[in-house]
Amino acid sequence: MRMKVPFVDLAAQHASLKSEIDEAVGCVMTKCDFILGEETAKFEEEFAEYLGVKKCVGVASGTDALELALRATGVGAGDEVILPANSFIATALAVARAGGRPVLADVLPDTYSISPEDVERRITSRTKAMIPVHLYGQPADMDAIMAIARRHGLIVIEDACQAHGAVWKGSKCGSIGAASAFSFYPSKNLGACGDGGVVATSDESVAEQIRLLRNYGQRVKYEHVIKGGNSRLDTLQAAVLRVKLAYLDKWNRARSVHAEHYTRRLGHLSKVVTPVVRYGGEFSHVFHLYVIRAERRDELLNFLLSAGIGCGIHYPRPIHMQPAFLDLGYREGDFPVAEQAAREILSLPMFPEMSDEQIEAVCESIERFYKNEGQS
Repeated sequence: MRMKVPFVDLAAQHASLKSEIDEAVGCVMTKCDFILGEETAKFEEEFAEYLGVKKCVGVASGTDALELALRATGVGAGDEVILPANSFIATALAVARAGGRPVLADVLPDTYSISPEDVERRITSRTKAMIPVHLYGQPADMDAIMAIARRHGLIVIEDACQAHGAVWKGSKCGSIGAASAFSFYPSKNLGACGDGGVVATSDESVAEQIRLLRNYGQRVKYEHVIKGGNSRLDTLQAAVLRVKLAYLDKWNRARSVHAEHYTRRLGHLSKVVTPVVRYGGEFSHVFHLYVIRAERRDELLNFLLSAGIGCGIHYPRPIHMQPAFLDLGYREGDFPVAEQAAREILSLPMFPEMSDEQIEAVCESIERFYKNEGQS
């Protein structure tokens, strides 16, 4: 009987931390400080120290973190914000919710991160900001992005929602731009037991603005100085995240080892392209996802699923081809690299607790597919 392999195994992670998480949650239940409680403040401090920034402000989700970071840095109605066509739709939704207009750029053919060259072509007098996405856990080319920002006077908001612990030239992703956004969706490298997010920044005024925006625009109760909303990181989630933060680097190292195993085993297949890690030394890819390119991708996907191998596509349709953003006026063919990637990319199982046997089962299934198809 062939081994079944889940795409993500959250139960395995939670089982290993059960006693610590139970204790942390129990403390919150005893104190009953469920909203902006002590654990939230402590997690904000600890995550800021981990990233090497002055402040982190907990919010309700990664999407909210992006939107509030944009608003706090001055992006508003009519402002254009450049972001990659190949990203989760939340990156563009955050721009729209902040009142701006998403302007898409194509991506690089090897890492699928935003193309700095294409960014330059799309800057206009209305461009206010850029959002580089550290996609799948690999840093975007921040040297090129920051150089463009300096030349044109643009704000850089890092979308680090998939890059907890990733490093660019010795600096943690999320510590380089004016502000950054992290998601703590349960399957992230650092995941909560529900939704959650953080805005990270070393600009005290931006941090203060986020605090107002997340909590009805109030510094003290019933004194509302701006038109804010309700987007707060639950104290219970913060307590869980404090426990998990201590293990993040260990888990990221395990992901890297698993990625090396995959690449070593799949490298001989002519119809599969394994992930390119463009940078080394002072850089790190934390492999939130292990994404291959595969010929006959959809057939391979169905073959693996039928064999009990969990996998997915991140992302099957670029932002400009989503019905929600047809009003941007783009057409099929406008972003050829992103569109080709969407037809070929496939995300394989990846989580820190994977065994060598599970990775072998995935690789053997892929080999079996191409052998059966006469394409090995």
